[in-house]
Amino acid sequence: MSSIPAQDMIPLPLGTADILPMPHVSVMVPVSERAEPLVELYLEYAEPLRQAGISYEFLFLVEPWAREMAAPLNPLIAEGAPIQIFGAGHSVGENALLKLGAIEARGEIVVTLPSYRRVEADTLPKLIARVREGADLAIARRWPRVDSWVNRLQNRVFHSLLGGLARGRVNDVACGVRAMRRQVLQDLPVSGDFFRFLPLFALRDGYRVEELDAPQHPRDIGARVFSPGTYLRRMVDLLGLFFLIRFTDKPLRFFGMVGGALTAVGAVSLVVLFLQRLEGQGIADRPFLLLSVLLLVLGAQAIALGLIGEIIVHLHAPTRRPYRLLPLVSTSSSPVGDGRHKSPGSTAAP
Repeated sequence: MSSIPAQDMIPLPLGTADILPMPHVSVMVPVSERAEPLVELYLEYAEPLRQAGISYEFLFLVEPWAREMAAPLNPLIAEGAPIQIFGAGHSVGENALLKLGAIEARGEIVVTLPSYRRVEADTLPKLIARVREGADLAIARRWPRVDSWVNRLQNRVFHSLLGGLARGRVNDVACGVRAMRRQVLQDLPVSGDFFRFLPLFALRDGYRVEELDAPQHPRDIGARVFSPGTYLRRMVDLLGLFFLIRFTDKPLRFFGMVGGALTAVGAVSLVVLFLQRLEGQGIADRPFLLLSVLLLVLGAQAIALGLIGEIIVHLHAPTRRPYRLLPLVSTSSSPVGDGRHKSPGSTAAP
């Protein structure tokens, strides 16, 4: 599910236990930004899992510059703690670390946990329980929010921009604490920085996504203001997300609408100029003529780009699965694939 080679994620020296039992849950912790002391993080979040009787492993996925931060975990590993540490061959970012870590995870349920505290530790068993009860993806929502009004305002604006993409079912995309079946992580083709929007892609493909209110951690209440470049990148991500969610299977609709609008404006402008030329007005030295031709050409190019996109989608259609079919009604006693169908009003022959 990633274009980054798997060999870019390598076990760090003295960072991987030699023999670990097969766990039921794999907790992946990307150590990329704002990382807190990892020993404290492990002890705090592993304890509720142990008390709940859940077999688990922790995978710490470390950027090259943060390898020293993982060194204090080695004594715990020597004592038999279910911890593995993997280091990226080069700086790849938090989202790529998670995708690479999914290759190494062994549990049937995968939990993503930031390297900084977001919610209380007892949230993890509750999320895992949701998955066991039938959810494909369970996400934590920090509620009630007790952090700075600056953070709450940013979260509200961000989710208002998401609009209908979240369908009102995802209210805290930025939390990052999630539990999911391994198959979900393997099936969803999430790339780039879109891993934070994994719940939206899961909703698009028909997976069962549930949100769980979780107490916000006291360490998560500080005000956070980012650089202008960060906000600009988030806006670009939202634009790309809108296109991927709405127009992945029908690119001509998007490019056709944009190209049609540009073509229409350019064509109307040229007609106006043509009528003015018939009346004797000169148009050769008017910038409006160049603008009209430019709009017409751009519109044609946009439509052509949409057509190329449709061809690409068509060629890849046999290998793509853009949606899921869920069995709403099943009869365990009926043979599968026998070619028979009984209408609702019919009765079985004696």
